[in-house]
Amino acid sequence: MSLADLLATKSLILIDGAMGTQLAEAGLEMGGHNCIFHPKEVLSVHEQYSKAGCNLLITNTLTMNGISIDKHKIDVDVKEVNLSGARLAKAAATSEQYILGDISSTGQLLEPYGDYSEEQFYTTFKEQAEYLLAGGVDGFMIETMMDAREALCALRACRDVSQLPVLVTLSFQTIDKGGRTLMGNSAKEIAVALEEAGAAGIGANCGDLDPHETAVIVGIMRECVDLSLIAQPNAGKPSLIDGQTVYDMSPEDFTEGIAECIAAGASIVGGCCGTTPEHIRCVAEWLRWNTCWKQEA
Repeated sequence: MSLADLLATKSLILIDGAMGTQLAEAGLEMGGHNCIFHPKEVLSVHEQYSKAGCNLLITNTLTMNGISIDKHKIDVDVKEVNLSGARLAKAAATSEQYILGDISSTGQLLEPYGDYSEEQFYTTFKEQAEYLLAGGVDGFMIETMMDAREALCALRACRDVSQLPVLVTLSFQTIDKGGRTLMGNSAKEIAVALEEAGAAGIGANCGDLDPHETAVIVGIMRECVDLSLIAQPNAGKPSLIDGQTVYDMSPEDFTEGIAECIAAGASIVGGCCGTTPEHIRCVAEWLRWNTCWKQEA
C-alpha cells in the first residue's frame, strides 16, 4: 500500500513527535545539520518514534533549504543533508511505516515585506524536494509555515517534482478572529487556498497554541474543506526556566488534547515541540482503545 492509498482510506494516522527538542535533550544543537554531523543521534530518535507506534516518520530536514542554509551559514551541502535525512528516517522505519520529507520556511520574507520573490522561494523548495525524493521519501510534509504564500510556493514545488502526497501545516499565533498566523492569514483562508492548490492534507502544527486550542483551528478548517486534517501541537505552551525553554504537558494531558483534535475533525495527528516518544506512545495506546484505528507499525 502506498501513502496515497493509506490517506484514501480516511483512517486515523499517527505521525511522530518532535525531533529538535529530542536532540537538544541529547545535548546537541537543534537542526537538520545533525543528519551529517550526528547521524547516530538522529537515527536513535527516529527509531524511538518508530517503536512508539507511529505510522509516519518525518525526516530531520526542516529548514535544510538553500536559502536558510546560506543565511545561517550552516556548513552543509543541500543535496547531502537532504539525502542523509531521508536515508536515516528510512533506516528506522518498518516495512509498514512511511517517510515524509520535511520542508519548512526559508526564514525570510516575501516581497513587499522582504527581499525575496515567490519564484526564488519556489526554486529553493523545488531543489530540496528533488533531493528528498531521490532519498526515497513516500510523501512530503510542509510544516511550521507562518505565511500562506510561502506554504503555497513549497506546495507547488513539491507537486511539480512528483505525484506523491503533500501534507501542509501552518503555525498559528491565536484562535481569535478565525485563527491567525504571524502573517495574519486566517485558518479558513489557508484551508481553502491549500485545498485548491492540491494538498493531500492540511492543518496546524507548532505555533503558540496548546493541543486544545489546535482543536479549534481544526474545527474551523473542517467547516470549509473536505480534506484530511492534521493536528501536530506542541506539548503545551513553553515556559522559560533557568534560561531554557521547557514544555511540561504530560503525555496523558497531551493525549487528551489530541482526542479533542480528532473530535474536531483531525484524522492525521502527531506532536511538535516538546513531545517525546512517550507522548506518541500514549496517543497510540489511546487510539487502540478508543477508535477503530489499527497500528500498522
